Order: sequence, then structure tokens, then C-alpha cells
Amino acid sequence: MKASSFYQINNNGTLYCTLCGFQCKLNEGEKGVCGVRKNRGGILYSLNYGKVVALHADPVEKKPLFHLLPGTKTFSLACAGCNFSCSNCQNWEISQNFDESVPEIDSPLRIVQEAIEKGCRSISYTYTEPTIYAETAIEIAKLAKKEGLLNIFVTNGYASSELTEAITGTIDAANIDLKFFSYKNYKKVCKGVSRDIILNNIKEWHKRGIWIEVTSLLIPGLNDSEEEVRNIARFLASVSCEIPWHISGFYPMYQMSSTPQTSVESLIKAWKIGKEEGLYYVYMGNRPGFGGEETSCPNCNESLIERYQFQLNANRLKNGCCPHCSTPIAGVW
Repeated sequence: MKASSFYQINNNGTLYCTLCGFQCKLNEGEKGVCGVRKNRGGILYSLNYGKVVALHADPVEKKPLFHLLPGTKTFSLACAGCNFSCSNCQNWEISQNFDESVPEIDSPLRIVQEAIEKGCRSISYTYTEPTIYAETAIEIAKLAKKEGLLNIFVTNGYASSELTEAITGTIDAANIDLKFFSYKNYKKVCKGVSRDIILNNIKEWHKRGIWIEVTSLLIPGLNDSEEEVRNIARFLASVSCEIPWHISGFYPMYQMSSTPQTSVESLIKAWKIGKEEGLYYVYMGNRPGFGGEETSCPNCNESLIERYQFQLNANRLKNGCCPHCSTPIAGVW
């Protein structure tokens, strides 16, 4: 447990958490919507500080990040808890449950050392929501940068402006979930979330030089209509045509176990819509073998990077450019 870096007390003594878009107002003894921030004696504490519940070396493509150090490993870590309570959460065992008995890590430096020992080029704050263990993530990230490692947030994008300021210059890349474009679905599936905060953060983080890739999980009957898909693609293209968009297929799970899985046809249709709206790099996920995993040059259509699921099969980039027409390819190579 550690005093949070993200809270304010107004003139009448009311405490507000300033970590994410919910801006929870907390009276004595109350926790925020994340379940891991608590007002104790007028101080906001991070209850999950240093309580790492998952550590694993993953292909960076699994995050998914296709335009950042392809073919390398990233050291993935998580602390329990989340500020969302999505009906379709795939990591609900650790995102929706917090065990205070989990011991704190020995030191942030030990995480960095283990990442280096495992041959990782980056550290990913992932599996749950890194926003709600920001103090832990930022401490590790600052040490990682000193050792030449990149830092990645895999996030729902619901960060506050205070957190955005705190991670600028420390977090190098992010995969942001843009789950829906409709306000109604964000409020229904993610329990009261305001969509515009996420859209604004995609724009702001991109503006600040954080490398951004975006993932949208297509859920049958919720966000797989042509209108919804086209609105997402059009928004991303308005920010930058160079933002990679990962369209993933839904599998029944958690509180949506009766919802059917996404068809390959729906993914292919969404992929085509992304291209029609001007996005240079559109990828299909969760359905290996059906295409949509290859990076091609947006100028001459030359095949540049070939993948199968999380495996890199070929990388023909030359100094970050297409070897055929010399067009620079957006990313961190």
C-alpha cells in the first residue's frame, strides 16, 4: 500500500481521485470504482501498489503491437484491478478481483533486471488496466528507460490529463482499446464509461509522440455493424492514417458466454472498411490463417512484414522503409 500520486482535496475537504476519467469522489473509507484506491484519513492510497499478479515474456505482437520492434519479446506484468467492469473481460479473474494478501515485489529494479535476463526489449503494463497501478508502472518504467528498454501501456484509454502528463516521456507506446463508437454501448458493456475521454486520449497521446496502435474487438450485435465499424475507422484516419488498427474477433466469455463468436466474414468486412476509410495499416486478429496479418507498403503495396498469429516470418524493411520504393513505414523499428 502506498499513498497515491493522483488525488486532490477541495476547499470543503472532499477527496477526489484524479487518476482516470471517473474522477471518483471518495469519503473516508470509500474505494473508487477500480476497487484499489481508498480514502484513509484524508489520504488516497493505492492498495495494489507493487502487488504484481502476472509476469511473462511475450512476443510484442501479442499486445498487439505490429509496428514496434517486430519479432522481439516484451516483459508483461500486471497488478490486480480495473477501472472498467466489462461484461466480456477476458482477464476477469485478475481484473475484477483484488487480493490484498498478494505480497509486494522486492523492488521495481528487480522487474527490470528480469526483463533484461529474459532477453526482452521492452516492458508492457498489460493484462489488467495499467492506469490503476500507475505508481508501480511509472516507477518501473523510469528504471527501464535508463537500461534502454521501451515501455508499453496496453490500456482502455480512460486516463486523466494528470496521468497523461505523468507518463509523457516515460511511456513510449500504447495499444489503446477503442471498444465501441456508440455512447450507449460504452455505458452498457463497460458500465458508465464516457467514450469521448478515450477518443481525446488517442488524439492527445498521438500528439505527444507516444506510438499508438488501436484495437477494436468486434462483438456480434453490438459493434459489428457497418456504421459502427466505419465510424471507428473514420475517426482513427482523422487522427492519422498511419495508426495501425487491429480488428479482433470475439469469443464467448465471462458475462457474455451466450454471445456467438465473431465470424471471419465480419472481420474481413471490417478490414476492408478500414482500408476504404484511408487507414494504411489494418490487421485482423484472433483468426490466424485468414490473412490480414501482413504489413504492406501504403505506396506500392509491396509485402514488407509477414506474420502468422504472433510469429514473425519475414521482415523486409530497410532502415524503416520499403525496400522497393523507399517509402518510410510508420513505427518504431
